[in-house]
Amino acid sequence: MHPPGADTVLVRHGDLNTKSTSVKRYMEGLLVEHLESLVADRSVPGTVVREWNRPRIETTEATIEAAVDAATDAFGVVSASPCLTVEPELSVITDTLANIAPAVYDGGSFAVDARRADKNLPFTSQTVAEAGGTAIWEAVESSFEPTVDLDDPDLTFGVEVRSETAYIYTDSVAGPGGLPLGSQAPMVALVSGGIDSPVAAYELMRRGSPVIPVYVDLGEYGGLDHEARAVETVRTLASFAPDHDLSVYRVPGGETVSHLAETMEQGRMLSLRRFFYRIAETIAADTGAQGIVTGEALGQKSSQTAQNLAVTSRATDLPIHRPLLTMDKQEIVERAREIGTYHDSTIPAGCNRIAPDRVETNGRIDPLLAVEPTDMFERADAAAADATLVSLRE
Repeated sequence: MHPPGADTVLVRHGDLNTKSTSVKRYMEGLLVEHLESLVADRSVPGTVVREWNRPRIETTEATIEAAVDAATDAFGVVSASPCLTVEPELSVITDTLANIAPAVYDGGSFAVDARRADKNLPFTSQTVAEAGGTAIWEAVESSFEPTVDLDDPDLTFGVEVRSETAYIYTDSVAGPGGLPLGSQAPMVALVSGGIDSPVAAYELMRRGSPVIPVYVDLGEYGGLDHEARAVETVRTLASFAPDHDLSVYRVPGGETVSHLAETMEQGRMLSLRRFFYRIAETIAADTGAQGIVTGEALGQKSSQTAQNLAVTSRATDLPIHRPLLTMDKQEIVERAREIGTYHDSTIPAGCNRIAPDRVETNGRIDPLLAVEPTDMFERADAAAADATLVSLRE
């Protein structure tokens, strides 16, 4: 619940505070640009204001919740609060707390969390907390008996006092955390349309890396809706990054996939992953990406045992980032629900299984190379050269 008359969203970041002053200034600039793009893309009336440590979105009470939603979808944001702005004077702050208390506080315990950014103000944070608590108590005591709990209150009245403005809030909404998008080098994200790969791509975006989505068309093994499912999950990811182009590289891989299915029994899935990695490496070289992102989790599938990951990883010189490596499947599913990719990931796609009857769980590179097509990497390079871009605006 926000205080009546809330007109500003106060934005907090986390990991940026560990950076040097120059790096923090640079990253805050990226964060403000990203906030501006989200606000504009969602047609939220408001102005993003850059202020050291606390960017904010100035808007109206009618659109305050939409502004909070936009802020808490921005990578790098730890939390955001809808605030009422007032003059940074003690009497104004306490009067405002007294005025909003009956509207937001109807029982249970409360506390006042006051912070003073400008040490030149003629009062301390402790003074604000004490005077504010008294004002709130007196405002509601005729309706019920209030209780103060400074350790675990049911409701916290937040007050941040700066040199020109004081911000009063009663709620903090969690954001994704991480780093501002664009603060790290881009990565190629292999997306299959399943549950795992879009979550993995999101996690790299959350750490500041824009992603270049790559979908490998499996031909007859893909199913009619397989590509559409993959593109829709990327479209959801793109809603978090309207200032970045997430057009999907569609790579024709059906011929090689069929060849692997027809000529290989043992190690087929490992060679398929190696084929994918080589495609990703080729596209990375063309786009300036510095790594590959996959949705693999240790032991989740037969091709994802520790031994098999070691074998498949040797197909590329680029680092392969696996942000889901230690996560259980249910954790990944819950994450997919949170970010909105789960529904599209689970639409039946009529996908034919390429996995052989006998799975390989303990692959070795030399035996695999003995049965793998000798021209497989050349096939991958050719397929990558024939990639087409699927625009998310279509």
